[in-house]
Amino acid sequence: MHLSRIFTLRNLLSVLVFGVFAISAASARAFSPQDEQAGHEAHQEQKGVQEEEKFDAASAIMHHISDAHEWHIIGDVAIYLPVILYGEDGLKLFSSAHFYHNPREITWAADGREKTETWYEYDGFALFHEKIYQLDENGTLRLDEAGHPLNARPLDFSITKNVASMFLSVVALLLIFLAVAKGYKKRRGKAPKGLQSALEPIVLFIRDDIAIPNIGHQYGRFMPFLLTVFFFIWINNVLGMIPFFPGGANVSGNIAFTFVMGTVTFLITTFNGNKNYWKHIFAPEVPVWLYPIMIPVEIISVFSKPFALIIRLFANITAGHIVILSLVSLIFIFKTIAVSPVSIAFVLFMNVLELLVGFLQAYIFTLLSALFIGMAIAEHAEH
Repeated sequence: MHLSRIFTLRNLLSVLVFGVFAISAASARAFSPQDEQAGHEAHQEQKGVQEEEKFDAASAIMHHISDAHEWHIIGDVAIYLPVILYGEDGLKLFSSAHFYHNPREITWAADGREKTETWYEYDGFALFHEKIYQLDENGTLRLDEAGHPLNARPLDFSITKNVASMFLSVVALLLIFLAVAKGYKKRRGKAPKGLQSALEPIVLFIRDDIAIPNIGHQYGRFMPFLLTVFFFIWINNVLGMIPFFPGGANVSGNIAFTFVMGTVTFLITTFNGNKNYWKHIFAPEVPVWLYPIMIPVEIISVFSKPFALIIRLFANITAGHIVILSLVSLIFIFKTIAVSPVSIAFVLFMNVLELLVGFLQAYIFTLLSALFIGMAIAEHAEH
């Protein structure tokens, strides 16, 4: 298949559609397991004297790898993102700046002592650890003994930092591939030049080493999907490695994002599975008395494949960020600059390793997606 057929407008639009699908699910954030925190340090007073708290590395790390309703630039400068909620009073749309300009404090008992934390209030809603709750009839936020809010949560479709970062990734993909497609039109039959020459080896690699070996002669139907998956994950991983705007968002380390990616692969595999695929699941070539064992195992395997994709991408990217932030935290834990040369040296090493991991995880996700699709559409010879 000629590369000009891959870079058609119809195929390029699949990038936008796929990006919007992922953005929509991530914006709802229904699947996020992370306890996202605003990063505001808890404080307590004993006998009227403010005690100096130890550096809480866990809270600082969770703050940096979690989603947020603002995008920090530098110092006190930040981009306040739009909040879109559907609660008891219908649809609400406002800037997250309204939250951060209205801080409140709440005190609750934890392990036999009182703990005070900060939450933010606006228009009947509370922002607590970067999650939004509906205030009760008294206009307050209630916590249980473990410090978890008891208030109901509205439907949250806010444009958070991860969502905004995915918009940037979609725009970057469109700009890059529309430029490449234009280059192929102008230079049809000629040697690649500029951005073409940089991307063509990667596209050929995905086609020749991933799609054809795993899918076979039907690979052309799935090339737009495989290219979209690879470059979408890769660009998000690279942006996540940039510690300042427009980077810093931990998109691939958000379980909602990886859930959508794995679900799309699952749907494509399921709807393209042929009769041999379904026969292998529901009527495997084993003695009938083994069916009660084999059929449940095969059904479980159908769901375990996308689950493996979801967890692998999420865990690897999140682990990399946690290791880097942990190394930086050593300077503040030991409270000495003497640790910084060793800490920074390991951070630089881990950053280089993370660049490789970002590419590798995009490759593995694409490879396994192609493998699962190939298994579903494989044509078995009749005996």
